[in-house]
Formats: sequence, structure tokens, C-alpha cells
Amino acid sequence: MTTPKTIAGRIVVVFYGFFGCSGAILFFNLFLERIITFLAYVLRMLHERELRKKGFFDSRRDSQVSFDYNLDEWKPSVYWVMLYLFVATITIAVTASFLYSPMEGWTYLDCLYFCFVTFSTIGFGDLVTSQEPKYPHIIFYRLANFAVIVSGCCCIYSLFNVTSIVIKQVLNWLMKTLDCSCRRCKSKKPPGRPQILARGRRNAITPYHLRNQARSMGGKEGDTSDNDSTYDSDGERRNSGEMISMADLLKANKVSLAVMQKQLHESAQRGQAILLPSRLAAQDNSFKPGAVGPLAIVSKTLGDDDS
Repeated sequence: MTTPKTIAGRIVVVFYGFFGCSGAILFFNLFLERIITFLAYVLRMLHERELRKKGFFDSRRDSQVSFDYNLDEWKPSVYWVMLYLFVATITIAVTASFLYSPMEGWTYLDCLYFCFVTFSTIGFGDLVTSQEPKYPHIIFYRLANFAVIVSGCCCIYSLFNVTSIVIKQVLNWLMKTLDCSCRRCKSKKPPGRPQILARGRRNAITPYHLRNQARSMGGKEGDTSDNDSTYDSDGERRNSGEMISMADLLKANKVSLAVMQKQLHESAQRGQAILLPSRLAAQDNSFKPGAVGPLAIVSKTLGDDDS
């Protein structure tokens, strides 16, 4: 295998590799965008044909604009796209193995192994093509080798990105399942008795039933030193059954109220609805892809949240 031996050659490889790998990543991302768009277009046509066969839309009653509007929200299934990419990758690997086996003298399983290692850019180097001194039809073989490797790398790169969407969905499902299990375990625990601590409190209102409970357990009527759980904003400890004072409430929620008022004002100016903090917190519980990159391209095209 050809490798640089001099300092100048290695410096050239660094710059060549930097810009070459950047251009290769750009090429793979562009291929990913085109192939995902093409598959989404094909699946949309098949879905439209299936709807017309089932009679969901009658061309005599519904206009084309109305029909397109009803299909705007539809997204292709990520599992079908993953299946098509998997079939394409396997087809290229099987075809390439028929080429490599007689030319390199490898077994068919070795050829399939070489295809996966090369397509996925792992590149162990244990099996390398074009190392023999003579090949029949050497020019045709090298051109075919180049075309096979490029197409295989593009397909398996797209397959890896689509598979990451499925892995993300599995992780979201596991997190939701574990969260529900934890909530069920917490709900099955019997309510514990309120603890009584001999410590005075001020600036707090004790509910009537807790005051009676403290009195029945030996406390005084005016003693509000029970049921410890948390702290006030001034550093004092607050009991679990006590109601927070109005001053502490306003101090704790001053920033969040101002932010909510600003959001309400901006949404009223734009005429758009906003999500309350509870809805935002619910949305942030799932693992979501970023706004850029190959994962975002696949997520935006396939709509993985609904698939």
C-alpha cells in the first residue's frame, strides 16, 4: 500500500486529508439529502396511489389542491426507508463480491466482509484490493472498484443515519417506560406519617388539620415547628405541610412571571400560540436531534416523531 515516507509527503497528506475529508463529508451529506428526498417522494406516490385505490379521495369531488393539502402532513415511515437502504447496500455488496472473488482470489465471505469494512470506512487494512502485480482488464477493474466503493459508502452512510433515528426512538421509548415504572413504584408507597421537629417557625401559615394533628401528638396549638421538608428563600427551613408566604412566592416566581408575560406579549403581537412551561418540560424529556447535520436532514424529511 502506498504511504508517505518523507516529512514533506506527510505534511502534504495532512493538508490533503483535511480538505479531502471535509469535501467527502459534504458529498456524503448531499447524497444523503438527495436519496432521502427521492425515497420520500417514491413512498408519497405509493401512499397517494393506495389512498386513491381505497377511495379516500374522489377526483370528481376533491380538487388537486385539496388532495395535496391532505397529504402535506403525511411523512414516510423511517422503517421503510431503512429497509430500502439496507436492500440497496446488500445488493451493492453482493454484486461487488462477485467482482472481488475471482479478481483477488478471496472467498465469498471474505469479499462480503471486505465490503462492509470498506463501505463503513472502518478500513482495517487486512484485505486490500489492487495489490497484485497483474490483473486482467486492470483499467476496467479499477474503475469498477472505485464506483462500487463510492456507491457503497454513500448507501451505508445513509443507512447509518436512518438507523440512528430508530435508535433514538428506542431510547425515547425506554426512557418513557422507565419513567412510568418509577412513577408507579412511587405511587405504590404508603404515605408516611408527618415528622414532628421541635423548631419554631415564623412567616408561615400552618393548615388547620396539621395544627390539630400536631396538638394530638403532644404539640402545642401555637407550635408550628412540624413537618420539615424544604427551605424558604431567606435560608430558613420550611415544613412540608406549611404554605409558603406571599413574599417568598413572589420572590421565587418573579423571573418566571416576567418571562411568561414577555412571551404572551410577543405571541399576541405575532398572533401565534406559545407553549406553557409544563408543555415545554414535557417536550424536553425526549432525546431529539439537532437543528443541523445529517441526523436533522433525516428527521425533518421522515418526521421520526410520528413514525
